Amino acid sequence: MCRLFGMSAGRPRARATFWLLQAPDSLVEQSKREPDGAGLGWFDERGSPQLYKRPIAAYEDASFAREAQTVDSRTFVAHVRFASGSALTLENTHPFEQEGRLFAHNGVIEQLPELEARVGEGMRLVKGQSDSERYFALITREIGAHGGDVSAGLSAAARWIAEQLPVFAINCVLTTPDGMWALRYPETHELYLLERDDGATLRHDSSYGSRVHSEHGQDHRLVVVASERMDEDPDWRLLSSGELVHVDPDLHVRSERILDAPPAHLLTLEELGAQARASQRTKRS
Repeated sequence: MCRLFGMSAGRPRARATFWLLQAPDSLVEQSKREPDGAGLGWFDERGSPQLYKRPIAAYEDASFAREAQTVDSRTFVAHVRFASGSALTLENTHPFEQEGRLFAHNGVIEQLPELEARVGEGMRLVKGQSDSERYFALITREIGAHGGDVSAGLSAAARWIAEQLPVFAINCVLTTPDGMWALRYPETHELYLLERDDGATLRHDSSYGSRVHSEHGQDHRLVVVASERMDEDPDWRLLSSGELVHVDPDLHVRSERILDAPPAHLLTLEELGAQARASQRTKRS
């Protein structure tokens, strides 16, 4: 399955190098199992969204490693892709940007014509063919309809999809220059949260007997969300199905259950097409 990553450092700028490149289960390591594309999204010092993404595996892309080592931001979102059906193109590679926000998704949504009809004029923001970008466009529409409230807009979009469309999973991470949101729904795929104190060592023992140590982010409190535990820290917490988390600029974590019931039409692996079925299996190879 695709893998999600999000990080907030609060008000100071930080780097995500450890999680992207050096952690025991870094994004680069995950890309060896999810080879269809990788991307990194962040915000520059003016708060403008920036993207680096290519439809190839991160471990094969020297430029991805260079960006991961040099970019700093208050928030990050990253994604490694196992395509569920749409073409392996730049336009279909996560993260996506709309109206100054960045977004990545893990899962499958079907009946896209109905979703497009709901998005309406917001389809002008969609450049590719993926369900993920259309999901984001619906969130963007609902944020506008709720006066710019990201939590309310994301909640409204997720509830509509859960009630109206066949769903396998709609796990997602959304970032702004100073905020991060993450949703797990339903229980199909996992999504974890880590609240990490400043001064905690970012280090792991490698299989070669050496120690990998990173100073990036060591002096900052951080909140990280990821599709799986990325290191041995015991404080990783599995989000509940339907749990929406918002991390504000002061790293306060607000959690609310926005969906209590399963989707009206919860897709099974057997109902997915061959490519989508292969992309959504959770067993590691």
